[in-house]
Formats: sequence, C-alpha cells, structure tokens
Amino acid sequence: MRSHFALILIDALPNPTHEFTGSTIGALRMRKDQTEFINLKENALIDDRAMKAGFAAIKEGVTELEIGEAINKHFISEGAKPQFCIVGSGPNGAFPHHHTGDRKIEYGDAILIDIGGRKGTFPSDMTRMSVLGEPPEGYLEIHAIVERAVQAAMLAARPGVMAKDVDAAARDVITEAGYGEFFVHRLGHGLGIDIHEPPYITATSEVILDEGMVFSIEPGIYLQGRFGVRLEEVVILRKDGPEILSELTRKLNVIN
Repeated sequence: MRSHFALILIDALPNPTHEFTGSTIGALRMRKDQTEFINLKENALIDDRAMKAGFAAIKEGVTELEIGEAINKHFISEGAKPQFCIVGSGPNGAFPHHHTGDRKIEYGDAILIDIGGRKGTFPSDMTRMSVLGEPPEGYLEIHAIVERAVQAAMLAARPGVMAKDVDAAARDVITEAGYGEFFVHRLGHGLGIDIHEPPYITATSEVILDEGMVFSIEPGIYLQGRFGVRLEEVVILRKDGPEILSELTRKLNVIN
C-alpha cells in the first residue's frame, strides 16, 4: 500500500510492528520453485544460442556494436527481449562494465561477452570468452585461473553456507595466483524478476544459502590495457550443490 496510507493505519493500531519487504516478499523471491526453474532454464538455453550467434559474428574489422546487434537479433528471433549486452574487445574487456562501442575487432583480441535476455517472467545472464586468432600473451594462464575460481565457488556453494564463504572460495584462488587486486567486484548476485537481486554473493554477505536460490558465480581478472577475463554461470542451488542453467562450455572459443 502507499506509505501515507500505511502510516495512517500504523497510527490507528495499538502497538503495531512492521517489516520491510526484504524480509517478507524478498525472502520468498530468493527461492524458486519448479515452474520458475523451467522458465529460468528456457531463458538460459536461449542465452546459449544468442552467445553462439555472437561468436559467429566475430571477425576482423567488425565492431563490438555489430556483434551486439547479432546477439540481440537472435534474442528477438526466439521471442526474448534483449536485457543487456556487453561486448568488450581487447583492452575494453578490462573494464567489467564496459559499454559496447565502435571499436573494431583486431586479430589477437580477447573478447568478453556478457549478455542476457528475457522471455516470460525471468531473464538470463552469462559471460563467455572468445579470441580471434592466437590468444594474447598470458591469456591462457588467466583464463585457467578464473576457471579454477568458478570451480572452487561451485564446490563451496551448498545449503547452509554463508554467501561470503562462496565469494571467499573463488577469491582465494585468484589471490593465491597473485591476481587478487585485479578481481574488483563481488562474486555474484541473485537472479529472478530482476537481473540483480538478493542473494548477493559478496565478501561480507552473511546470507545463508538455501535450496532453490538462484544466483550467479562470475569471478574475473581485469588487466588494464591488455584484456579481461570473466566466466559467469547462473546456478540454482539444490540440496547437493549448484545446478548450472547454461549448457554452453566455459572453454575459450577460438576463431581462426
């Protein structure tokens, strides 16, 4: 109800208490049932195919915007509405929230693609990496570190575990490899009606993870002036651990 009306009711009631939606509706939104999972899975598979359309558009001389256009056209072709599209090529990939622009793809570029669309109630969200030709110097090492961080977070994510411990599991891998200062954002976020919603998987979050929660796991390493690597999965937490919604490999997509 409108706040001015709610305040009138609070004044009229004897010893009223109140709660905010974060502890009521928000708690319900964090847990998805089977019907909601079906829609999330459908969108994740559309996202997989849109990513492949983006990969197919990569060639020397095309712009980030042209790759983004191919991705968005695919979403639309499957009845989904594009929600966001980050195409970060070469040094642009070192900015986690790069705005897709008119930079042209060059041979040897690592290309970070983070996309999402929405068909029905829920959206999708995924990040994958591609390279045109030979990977830049040091790229394969960084990709492998980020992959290990994803796997560590997957192993840590269990019902009853604090969100911050999942963040720490991934962050520790990157820190021990000597790149901790280059992982500059939280590990993940919840995904549901909104693309970013609770539970947030951060270094300080004491939210207790539970079955049915849907969230991203997306560690990254960003080397300014060179390239960035982020690998992102959206998972639903089951009693024995996370189930990945995407079916697209996280292996580097190499275009010759």
